[in-house]
Amino acid sequence: MQARSRAAAAVIALLLATSPALAAKPADPLAGTVRQEGLLPVYVDKAGGRILLQLPPPGPDGVSTRLLYMAQLRTGIGSAPLGLDRSRPGPAQILSIRRMGKKVAFELENPRFRATNAPAPEQAAARDAFAASTLWLGDAIPGPGGSLLVDIAPFLARDAQDVTSDLKGAGEKNWRLAPELTAADPNAVKAFPDNLEFEARQTFVSDSAGPEIRNIAPDPRQISLTVRHSFVRLPEAGYAPRRFDPRGGSFATQVVDFAAPLGSPVVYELANRFRLEKTDPTAARSRVKKPIIFYIDNAAPEPIRTALLEGARWWEKAFEAAGYIDAYKVEILPENVDPLDIRVNVVNWVNRATRGWSYGYAVTDPRTGEILKGTVLLGSLRVRQDMLIFEGLVGADKIGTGGPNDPVQASLARIRQLSAHEVGHALGLLHNFAGSTQDRASVMDYPAPRVGLVNGLPDLTDAYGVGTGRWDAYAIDWLYGTNDDAQARAKADAAAAQGLRFVSDEQARDVGSAHPHGSLWDDGADPVAELARVMAVRRAAVSHFGPQALTPDEPASNLRRKFVPIWLLHRYQVEAAAKLLGGLDSRYAVAGGTGPISAPVPPAEQRAALDALMETLAPSALQVPPGLVPTLSAGWSGERDRQFEIEIFPTNGGTMFEPLAATDAAATVTLDALLHPARLNRLATQHDRNPQVPSPLQLADRLTTLALAPPPSNVSEDVSLRLGTRIIAALLQAQRQPGLSPVVAVQLQGALEQFRTRLAAAPAGTPARQAWKTGLSKLLADRDAIEAFLARPESAPPVPPGMPIGSGDLD
Repeated sequence: MQARSRAAAAVIALLLATSPALAAKPADPLAGTVRQEGLLPVYVDKAGGRILLQLPPPGPDGVSTRLLYMAQLRTGIGSAPLGLDRSRPGPAQILSIRRMGKKVAFELENPRFRATNAPAPEQAAARDAFAASTLWLGDAIPGPGGSLLVDIAPFLARDAQDVTSDLKGAGEKNWRLAPELTAADPNAVKAFPDNLEFEARQTFVSDSAGPEIRNIAPDPRQISLTVRHSFVRLPEAGYAPRRFDPRGGSFATQVVDFAAPLGSPVVYELANRFRLEKTDPTAARSRVKKPIIFYIDNAAPEPIRTALLEGARWWEKAFEAAGYIDAYKVEILPENVDPLDIRVNVVNWVNRATRGWSYGYAVTDPRTGEILKGTVLLGSLRVRQDMLIFEGLVGADKIGTGGPNDPVQASLARIRQLSAHEVGHALGLLHNFAGSTQDRASVMDYPAPRVGLVNGLPDLTDAYGVGTGRWDAYAIDWLYGTNDDAQARAKADAAAAQGLRFVSDEQARDVGSAHPHGSLWDDGADPVAELARVMAVRRAAVSHFGPQALTPDEPASNLRRKFVPIWLLHRYQVEAAAKLLGGLDSRYAVAGGTGPISAPVPPAEQRAALDALMETLAPSALQVPPGLVPTLSAGWSGERDRQFEIEIFPTNGGTMFEPLAATDAAATVTLDALLHPARLNRLATQHDRNPQVPSPLQLADRLTTLALAPPPSNVSEDVSLRLGTRIIAALLQAQRQPGLSPVVAVQLQGALEQFRTRLAAAPAGTPARQAWKTGLSKLLADRDAIEAFLARPESAPPVPPGMPIGSGDLD
C-alpha cells in the first residue's frame, strides 16, 4: 500500500513539473551581466567570467555579421630569438559569424581567391572552390529582440597567435597551451563604435624549456602571455586600390582573380597603402580628410623618445612633395590612448633580454591592400649596441662631450634613422638595399656607420645621414601621389630612366646573392674601394683599442665584447664586395621598358673584387695585436650574462682571450662569402661564357696558395697555420654543400688533390709547420678522417652575431 502511494505521488509531481503553468522559467542568460555599447552590444559577467556578444539576427545564408578580426600580443616573453614581443600584431582577417542550428561558427573567409565584379554565380564558384577556416564553434543562446547571444570567452582563450608553433620553430620543445591556466579576462573588455577589444591570459607549459625560456621566465616550466583580440568594423567603401608595380618599392596583397579577362593575369597584387583622400581632389596640393598619424610610445625614455619623434617626422617632406598638406603627422602617445587599438598607429618601445631586430608592420585589409594600422616594434637594446660599437671606435671618454664623436650623439643619429626606416615599412615600403650605393638615397636601406679617419683615428662626424632620400621621395609619390594607375606607371618609368636603383630582400639578404648593388650594412658606390677604406679604418681602430673603451668603473671583462664589432668592422663590406664575383646586375623590369633586364658584372670588376677580398685574408689582417691579449683577458665574478656570452669570440682557454678564435672568425667571414655554392655556380657559368671571369678552380688555387704560404716576418706562425687550416676546412665544407654544381664539386676535389701534392713538395719550415704539413696531408688522404674532422664543432666555428639577434628579417 505504501509503495503504491509513493508511486502515485511521483506521477503527480511529474505532471505538475511538466505543466506549462507550473514549469520553472529558463535561466536568464543576461543575469549578472553589465551591457557595454559599441560596434556590437557586449554583456560582461565579471563574476562568472562570461563575455556575451549580442549578434543581429542571421540573414538567409546564416551569417549574422562580418568583421575584421586581429589578434595581438599585449605582453611578450622578452626574447629576441623567440620573437614573441609585446605589441606584436597578427594579420587582419575577414571573420564571418554564422548561425548553424544550435551552434555559432566563427569562420575566416578566404578573399584572396575571388571573381571581381563578376555575376553572383561566378563569385560564388570562386568562393566555394577554396577552403575557409572555422576557428571555433560556440553555443547559440537566444537573445533579446530576436538577436543571438554567444559566450566568446572560450574563443578568446584559444591560441590565436599560434604561440606553440612559434616556440617550436625557435627550438623550444613540447610547449602546449594549458586550459586550466588560461582564461578570457572580463575586466579588459572595451567597446567602441567601430571596434571591440578583448583580452585573454594564456599560459603555456613544458617540462623541457630551452635556454631562452630558462634565461627569462621565473618558472621555466610555464610562461604566461596576454593576447588582445580586436573585432573591427569593415572599412567603408571608397578606397582606391593601387595595382602593384615591381618598380614601386611597396608591400602588396596577392589576389587570384578568376574573373580577369583573357589576356590579363589571373594572379596580381594590390599595393599596400593607407587611405589618403584629398579634400580637393583636383588640386595639385591639398589637405586631406583624415591624416596619417603615428604616435611614439611614451614608454621610450629621453633623449631616445625625442630622437624617435624626429626621425619618424622625416617622412613629412615626402608627403608634402607628393602633393599633400599636413597629411602625415607624428606625436607622442597620449596617456589615455591604447597602443593596441587598431585605429592608432604606434611606434612601440620593446624591451628584450638580448638585442634583436626592430620591425615595421602594416596591418592590411586582405580584400584591398588598404593599410588599417601601422605598428612598429623598436628593440630597446639596439641603441645600447650602437653605443658599444662607438665606444670601441672612439672611446667611452667622449660620452657627454656633445660633439660628433660623442657615442651618445652618434647613437641618437642612428635611432632617428631606425625610426624613419621602420615607420617606412608601416607606411607600406619595402627595403631598398641599393640606397647606400647612391649616396644614401633611401632610409629603407640598412646603413653602415660611415666611419672616417682623422689624424689616424676613427671619426664619427659623418656616421649617419639626416632625412629621407631621393628613392624615398619617389616611393611615397608612387604609392600615395595619385590614385591613377597609369600615372603611377609613368612615375615608375621616369624613376627608372633617372637611374634610381632598387634592390629588395630577395636579391640582397643572402650572402650568396648576386646583385652587385644589393647588400646590407654596406656603404659607397664602389664596394671594392669601400672595402679597402673600411679595412684601413679597422686597422686604426684595432691598433688604438683598449681600456679607453670602458666607462668609469665598468668591468674590464666587457672589453672582450666591445672588441668583437671592431675586429669584424669589415664583415658586411666583405659581403658587398663578394657579390661582384659571379654578380648579375638585374632590374625589376616590366614590358615596354628600356635598357637591358640584366647584365653580368664586368670581368675586370670581378677580378678587382677577388683581389680586395684576398687582402682581407692576409695574415697581417688576421693577427690580433699581441699586446691586446692581456687587456682582453680580465675575469668576471658575477652572474653569467647571456647577452655577453653570445657576443664574444669563443674560447677554450678559460678567462684568457684566445686570439686565434678571432683569426678564425675574420677568416670565416671572407671564406663563407667566397665559397658560397650559389656564387661558385655562377662563377662557373660566367667563366664558361667569358674566360676573363675568375673560375671556381682559379679561386681555389688562390686560396690554397695562401694556405701554403709562410707568414710574413711580423706575423706569428700560429696565425698562418690557423689560416691555412681554416682555408682547407672551408674548401672541404664547400665541396659538400647542398646545391653546389657536381662539376664544381669535382673541380674542388681536384684542387685539393693538387694542394696535397704541393704540400708534400713545400719546404719543411719550422717543426710546427712540418708537423702541420704531415698531419694535413694524412687527413686529406683519408675520407673517413675528413668526415670526422668536419664533424668537430671547431671545424666550423660560429662567428659572433653582427646583425640584430633573433627571429625574422623585417627590420
